[in-house]
Amino acid sequence: MRFAFTRVLPYMEDMQTQNPFLDEFAKLTTAFMGIAASAGDEAKTALRSQADRIAAELDLVRREDFEVLKVQVAALTAELAALKLASSKPGAAAKATASQPFGAKSKTKKGE
Repeated sequence: MRFAFTRVLPYMEDMQTQNPFLDEFAKLTTAFMGIAASAGDEAKTALRSQADRIAAELDLVRREDFEVLKVQVAALTAELAALKLASSKPGAAAKATASQPFGAKSKTKKGE
């Protein structure tokens, strides 16, 4: 491998360590870095599986399901408020039956 500075310092082109201690130390350091990286990956995997297990035990809901239920609750709350307002006014029973909740069938007879 050549670097930009090899032309300035041509003697570094073929430089290798002649010391076996330094060679072994470099090999050990490289091996240790590999072990540390795989230990980090293993820790991430273990932590993620533990978090998934805890979430399953707590019976948590997904965000999409929560948003759907939130919209449904808001619609039902508005409808309940409208029904309470309609029932508090005299003679407003016909208006209250006009707004049926979520596909409920009308209970009035056809002749009325």
